[in-house]
This record gives sequence, structure tokens and C-alpha cells, in this order.
Amino acid sequence: MKTFRVDLHRVEEIRKNRRRSFWLWTLVSLVLICLVGFIAVQRYFYHDAPNLPEDINVLWSIGKEPSFVLLDKNGDVLATRGPHYSQIIPMGDIPEHVVQAFLAIEDQRFFEHDGVDKKGIIRAAFANLQAGRIAQGGSTITQQIVKLLLLSPEQSIKRKLHEMRLARKLEKRLSKDDILTLYLNRIYFGNRAYGITAAAERYFQKPVTELNLSEAAMLAALPKAPSRFAPHLHPEQAAARAKIVLATMVEAGFIREDQRVIAIQNPALPLPSIEREPHGYIFDLATQRAMKFTGGRIPALVIATTIDPKLQAIADGPIVEMFKKEGVSRNATQLAMITTDHSGAVRALVGGVSYETSQFNRAVSAKRQPGSAFKAFVYAAALEVGIRSTSIRRDEPIEIAGWSPGNYDGGYRGRVTFREAFRRSINTVAAQVTDEIGAHRVASLATRFGVSGPLEGLPSIALGAQEVTLWDLTQAFAVFANTGNLQESYLIEKITSSRGDVLFQRPELPPRRVFDEAHAQTMTSMMQEVVLAGTGRAAQIPGRQVAGKTGTSQQWRDAWFVGYSAQMTTGVWVGNDDNSSMSKVTGGQLPAKVWAMFMRAAHDGLPIKHLQSPAPQLLSEVDEGRAAYYRDLALIFGALETTNNVQ
Repeated sequence: MKTFRVDLHRVEEIRKNRRRSFWLWTLVSLVLICLVGFIAVQRYFYHDAPNLPEDINVLWSIGKEPSFVLLDKNGDVLATRGPHYSQIIPMGDIPEHVVQAFLAIEDQRFFEHDGVDKKGIIRAAFANLQAGRIAQGGSTITQQIVKLLLLSPEQSIKRKLHEMRLARKLEKRLSKDDILTLYLNRIYFGNRAYGITAAAERYFQKPVTELNLSEAAMLAALPKAPSRFAPHLHPEQAAARAKIVLATMVEAGFIREDQRVIAIQNPALPLPSIEREPHGYIFDLATQRAMKFTGGRIPALVIATTIDPKLQAIADGPIVEMFKKEGVSRNATQLAMITTDHSGAVRALVGGVSYETSQFNRAVSAKRQPGSAFKAFVYAAALEVGIRSTSIRRDEPIEIAGWSPGNYDGGYRGRVTFREAFRRSINTVAAQVTDEIGAHRVASLATRFGVSGPLEGLPSIALGAQEVTLWDLTQAFAVFANTGNLQESYLIEKITSSRGDVLFQRPELPPRRVFDEAHAQTMTSMMQEVVLAGTGRAAQIPGRQVAGKTGTSQQWRDAWFVGYSAQMTTGVWVGNDDNSSMSKVTGGQLPAKVWAMFMRAAHDGLPIKHLQSPAPQLLSEVDEGRAAYYRDLALIFGALETTNNVQ
């Protein structure tokens, strides 16, 4: 029998009490840590959480304002472009199958959850894990409307928690029907359409009440990815997504299988928009560049452009109409034109004959062969290496690295001066000169003048066989008008928000010298001769000094005239989008005629100003032949004299 010891018993009791105390304090500490952690997490995620507006009706109008306002050079409104918002339509007026299409694809448990569908989140999580990517989303319709109207597009856990919290609050403030009505009237459907009414009008030109099942399915497909499933841009993707919507409607019990089959057999057919948008080409270019200047944000922007409304009206009206009439018989279907003043400011722009038919901007985006218009850079590069405008070359058959360029008329003139060769746009001389100085010099000079290229130093560059844009070519010709200074063309002066905050202000950029002043004046003199007695006679403007160059690509696919006065530079391109041949349209014909008609109207009322250049040197053909003959003799005798002196 063990002896009971009081001292050992007390030691054991003390140990037990200490253990109890340790675990008690540990538990208390953990509770406090959890509590502090919970408070900290709550504070981090929710201290700046937005709230629902006190007046819940604000949700119907919040964020509704024009997206873009375009101003002309005078600060007057040129045009506006903004979202097409729905005329609010109550739930009772929306056909049942339209509502069901959205519920099926976006939120089948809409009438069962409290704004956040926990089952849907779990289901989406499993689906995403199995797919190894984000294949499904767990957002409810309530969450989507909260995100659209009250939150930023930021992708973060914090923003998601705000969304879920606000969705639950919204469910307590509005009925399910009110939330669904709000959603259908405010959600974005692409193509600048907000709300089901706007979408029905934009894509099908009919009211919501007349939408059939296949049309409803196609519209319900849009909120997930309005650009990717836009029926006017990606009809195949839109049709495929609409089939998925129909399948989910069957799965949800909204329609029968035979209804789905009939809808697929009679697919929705989106119609082209009948809305006419003024200055569409300018608007597209201005908004595209404004988005870059403002860092990709999409606030309501007020864009101050350089466009002269008077000149733009001339370009959009009588110029385009004249071209349409005369182009028909010549199989010329498209026109592009750019006018800049000598600061580089774009004063008028035509991107095509009809923005409603085609939104492709041919003045900025179309790369085409400039033909002989590119010879301006060949001769400019020749002047830089010391060749004079009075130099003599022979117009005769040549071969350069297996390439044998011929002249437009098929004939040859023998001895000609640089000036005559340029004025008559003689191909053989341009090719010879390019071979002499190096094609890389021509490419380099054109790039220095603002032609973005890329340009390769190939012999055929002499005849403009490499593609350029009208924007670049016009900008480069303005270097000659500016006596060798490059002023980069620009369309936007300033961008502000609708509240007046300045988001972008074009800095004052001094001209950059890229060409010798005397050489530029020589080129201007030579290009005056092109208009007065060369291939560009149709571009003459009585009482005004103008200079320019014609250009025609192979098989008459492109025809150009680019030229300038002392006040402005204008480039004109004529051709067909499919690159097919016109009926022998050259740069000296329709493009020069368009150019002259516009420039005459544009200069009406402007003071007379002379070009900065030596006077043109025009001789008769006989005199030019005689002058060339005597220059040849002088060169021969000069060479003989040098030889005798050496001996």
C-alpha cells in the first residue's frame, strides 16, 4: 500500500491548474486574434464599400450621358456620338420568351436566391476546376446590374465582395420583377445599345414586343461578351451562342425541344443599322486616338478636333457627289482625301464614299501603291547627293538587276533634263536615278519625311511599287510645302471630360527640319511645272500657284494626286477596295480633277499667297531638246579638256 503524500498531491493540483490556465488564456487569445482579424478584414474589404443610393430610382438614370462630343476647330459641336439607351419598358410588356431567354442563360435560380446564388457559385467553381480555366461564372442578374451601375470594372476579390454585399441589399430594396426590369433596360448589348429596347431596334429594327424566339436567344447571348457575340460583326459566333441559349431554355423547362428545333431552323437575321452618323470616318479616327491619349479609359469625352467645318462640308458634299457621278463610268468606286494646313492640322478628311456602307477608313488605314507620286522622293534624294535639276539623263530602254521598266506611253525621248523627266513622269529616268544613288537612300528619305513604311531599298521603289497610306503620303508632301520642315499631321487638339477636366492637350511641337530648304524650293518649282505643263494639268487653279505630283499604279489599280498651295496640302486617292483595275484612270485625270475642285472651293476668300520657290522653268519641246543637246556637248568638251590637261 502506497503512502499518500500531501506535498505530491498539491504539486499535481498546481500543475493541473496551470494547464487549465494555459488553455484558457490560449483560447481567449485565439478568440481575440480572430476577432481582431475579423475586424481588420472587415475594415480592409468594406471600409470604402459603396452603398446603394438613398433614392433607389436613381439607378434608372445613373451614368446616362453622351459618350463623345466632337468639336470643330472653332470649338463648335461638329457631331455627337453616344450610347443608344432603351426607352424603359415595364416587365409586363416584355414577351415571356424574351425574359426566359435571359433567365436561362444568365441566372436560372433568379427567383430563389437573395442576390447571391451560393449553389451557383459552388457549381461554377467545380466546373472551372474540371475545365482548368474560367468556364462558368457565378454572378447573378442582381450582381450584374450592381456591377454595371455602381462599381468599377476592376477584377479583384474586394470588388467582388462589394458586389455581393450590394446585391443582397438591392434584393431587400426592390422586388424581383423590379430588378429584372432594371437589368433588361440597362444592360449593355454592344453596338452602343443599352437595354433590350435599344438592342431590338439596333439589331432587328423592331420593337421588343415583336421579337421571336430565335431573336430573343441571340440578344440574350450578348451580355456575356457583347463584342465577341455581336451579330453584325461576328454572325457565326452569335448564331452559335444563340443555340446554347436555346438549349439552356429547354434544360430550364422554359421551352419544348420542338420549339428549339424550329428556332434553329429559322435563325435570327440581324439587319444593318439605318441610323446615319455624320462624320463617321472622322469620329472613328478621333475616338480611337482619344482612347490612346487617355490611357484606355472610357469616360464621356469632349474631343476638340482640327476639322474646318466649311472644308469638311465641301469634301462630304459636292466632292463626293462629283466623284460618284464620274467614277461610275470609269469603274472607280472609292475615294479618299486628306487636307492639312501647314501646321499639320487636318482640316478635312474623307475615308470613303459612304460610311454607312463601309466603315473602313481608306485615308488612314488603306495601304496602296503610290505609283509615280513616289518619284518626288526619288528626285529629292538625288538633289541631296548633288545631282542638279538641270542634269541630263537619257530616256531609253534600261535593265536593272533583271528589271526593265518602261514608260507609260511606251516611247522614249532620248536626252532629257531632270525637270522634264519629272514633269513628264518618265519611268526610265527615275529608275536610273534610283540605281545611281541607291534605292536605300530613297527609302530612307521617305521615312524621314514621315512615311511609316516599312520601306525596302528595292529598285522598284523608284516607281512607287511599295504600299503607303494617303495620310503618310500627304504628310510627306507637306515637307516640300514647308520648305523642308516636317509638321506631323494631327487631328486632336484637346480632350476633356464632360465636366471640363483636361485629359489631353496637344503640346506645341516645333517643326523638325528633315530636308534642305533650297532643295525643297527646287522640288516645289519642279512640281509647279507638273501642274502647269506636265501630267497634272487638270489640277490647275486660276490665279493660284500650286504644285503637286500624279501617281498611277500598275494596271490602273490606284490613282493619286498629292499637291499643295501656300496655304494647305491635299492628297487624293481613287481606286477599288478589291484592288481591281479601273478603266485606265490615271492620277492626272479623276484624282487631279477632284483635287482642283476641292482646292478651288477651299481657297475661295483666302488671300493670294505665292509658293516659296524659284520660278518654274518651262521650255518648248524643241527648246528643251536643243538645250539638252548643247549640255551634252558641254559635258563632252569638258571631259576632253580635263583629259588633255592631265596628259
